[in-house]
Amino acid sequence: MNASRTPPPRQPRQRSSSSDQPDTRQAKSRRGARSQRTRVNSRLRAWARHHRAMALDSVRRLIRRPLGSLMTMLAIGVALILPCALWLTLDSARLLDAGLEESASLTVYLDTAMEESEAMQMASILRDQPQVAAARLVTAAEGMAEFEQALGLEDALMRLDSNPLPASVVVAPLDTSPQAVRDLSEQLESIQGVDEVRLDLAWLERLRRLAELGQRLTLALGVLFGFGVLLIVGNTIRLSVENRRQEIEVVTLIGATHAFVRRPFLYSGAWYGLGGGLLAWLLLGLGGQWLSAPVQALAQSYGAHFTVPRLDWEGSAALLISSTLLGWLGGWMAVDRHLKEIRPR
Repeated sequence: MNASRTPPPRQPRQRSSSSDQPDTRQAKSRRGARSQRTRVNSRLRAWARHHRAMALDSVRRLIRRPLGSLMTMLAIGVALILPCALWLTLDSARLLDAGLEESASLTVYLDTAMEESEAMQMASILRDQPQVAAARLVTAAEGMAEFEQALGLEDALMRLDSNPLPASVVVAPLDTSPQAVRDLSEQLESIQGVDEVRLDLAWLERLRRLAELGQRLTLALGVLFGFGVLLIVGNTIRLSVENRRQEIEVVTLIGATHAFVRRPFLYSGAWYGLGGGLLAWLLLGLGGQWLSAPVQALAQSYGAHFTVPRLDWEGSAALLISSTLLGWLGGWMAVDRHLKEIRPR
C-alpha cells in the first residue's frame, strides 16, 4: 500500500518591510547628489585649468615675438601717457579746488570807528554764521603793516597822524559756487557794524571755468586715446586670429564653443593692455623725475614752491586696471567680429 505523500508545508513569503524601500531610495538619492557634485566640481576644475593654460600659453606666444609685443605695448603706453600727464598736471583737480577755495574768500570791512575789542566780537559773530567755514580778523594795525610792506611806503605812511585803514575780517565760505558766495556777501553786508564786503566774482568764475575746461579736456583726451588703445589691440588680435584661422576651424568642427575659442585671445589682449600700462607708468615716473628740477627752479624764481605731481598707489592701480580692461575689450571686439566670419569648411 502506497503511502500518500504529503507536500511539505509552504513557507510564508517574507515581505520586505515598507521601511526598507525609503532607505534604498535615500541611498540612491545620496549617490546621485554626490555624483552631481562631482560633475560640477570636475567641470569647475577643468574650466580653471583651461583658463590657467590659456593665460600661460598667451604669455609664451608674446615672449616668442618679443620685438612685436614690445612695440605694441609701447604704442599702448604712449597713447595712455598724454591723458595721464594732463590729469597729473591738474592734480586730479585738487590744486584748482584749493585755488578756488582761497580765491572765494570775502573781505568784510568793518566801521572805521570800531575798536579792536569790538572788531574781535564782530569776527566771532561772522564766524558763527551758518554759511561761513572760517573767519580771520585783520586789525587796522596789521592791515597798515601789510600795506606798507606791499608798497614800500614806510617813510610816507609814518607821517600820517592816524591809521586810515579799517579792521577787516577774511571770511571763507562753505559753498564756493558764485551764486552762493554772492548770497553770503549780501547776508554779511546787512549785519550792523559791517561797512563793505569785497569779492572778486569775475576772477572766481574764471577759475571755475578753467577747472571745468581742464576736467573736460582730460576726459575727452582719455576717451580719445582709449579708443586708440582699442584699435591697437584689436588690430594686433585680428592678425593673430588670421594666423590661427585653420586651428580655429578645426576646434570648431569638433564642437568647441565661441567662448572656448575666444579665451586665449582675450588673455593676449589683457596682457598687451597690462604691459602698455606698466610702460606708461614707468615713462610717467621717468618724465616726472626729469622735469622735477627745472620746474622747481622756475617756481622758486617766482617765489613759489611747486613740485611735479606723481601717481600715488591709487592712481597707479587705476592706470593698470584701465589699461588691462581696454586691452581685454579690444581683444574681445576683434575676436567676436572675426568669429562670425569664420565658418568651418
